[in-house]
This record gives sequence, structure tokens and C-alpha cells, in this order.
Amino acid sequence: MKRVLVLNGPNLNLLGEREVAVYGTETLDAICSRMERLGRELGLAVECRQSNHEGELLDWIHEARNVFAGMVINPGGLSHTSVALRDALAAFPGVVVEVHLSNLWKREGFRQNLLTAAAADGVIAGLGGLSYDLALRAVAERLKHRP
Repeated sequence: MKRVLVLNGPNLNLLGEREVAVYGTETLDAICSRMERLGRELGLAVECRQSNHEGELLDWIHEARNVFAGMVINPGGLSHTSVALRDALAAFPGVVVEVHLSNLWKREGFRQNLLTAAAADGVIAGLGGLSYDLALRAVAERLKHRP
């Protein structure tokens, strides 16, 4: 069974409490539970992690290089600022799909510049928790065509 890492960046541990008008009421735990169930349906072993620390996210991406076939990542605010995170994702040999809960292009201008997106195979944004579901399905589909 191929393994997929679902990474969540800063402040995503506050989902369901923080800015619910923007991010909704679904918690990160609920999203991760759903990703694990959906992964089993798709024949994937899914592991979810969250960190508020850029260095920890970088370490996890580096470690994932030899362990995981794919990755779904919501870098949170780091997607707009972190060249280091972008470079780590570019070094990951598997499938990478970036997700965002909100439609960034309906928000502040600074949110519309995604440094990390250049290292992803695709980006899904603006569909709330459904963005994660679609991203995992995209990873599964892409992995079918890789050795």
C-alpha cells in the first residue's frame, strides 16, 4: 500500500475555532480522520501531521523523501513566504498537491502569491475541507501512473 503524508502548517490546529467565516467549523482532527478513511478506500495509507514550526515541516518533508509516495500539503501562511519550504517540496520525488481551504484570490493581495505552488503538481483551493478530499484523490490518480 502506497503511503501519503498530509502536512498542515501554522495555525491549522485552530480550525473550527479561528475565523470560521473564512475557514469553516470543521476541525483539523475531523479532516484528518476523513483523509485516513478516504485513503483506505483509495488503497493508500494516509498519515496526517501539523506543525506551527517551519523547521519541523521541512524535516518531515526531507524524511518523507524515502518513505512516502505522495503528499497533500496545506502550508498555511508559509505558502506566501517560505522559499525554504518551496525548495524542500521541490526535492520531494513523489506527487505533491497543495491545498487551501479558502479561495485565496478572493482575499488580501498578499495571499495570492504562492511560493510553494511552483513545487506542487497541482493546487486546490477555495472548497473548504473538500479541497483535501480532492487533493487526495488527485494524488491517488497520479500514483496509478507512476512505478
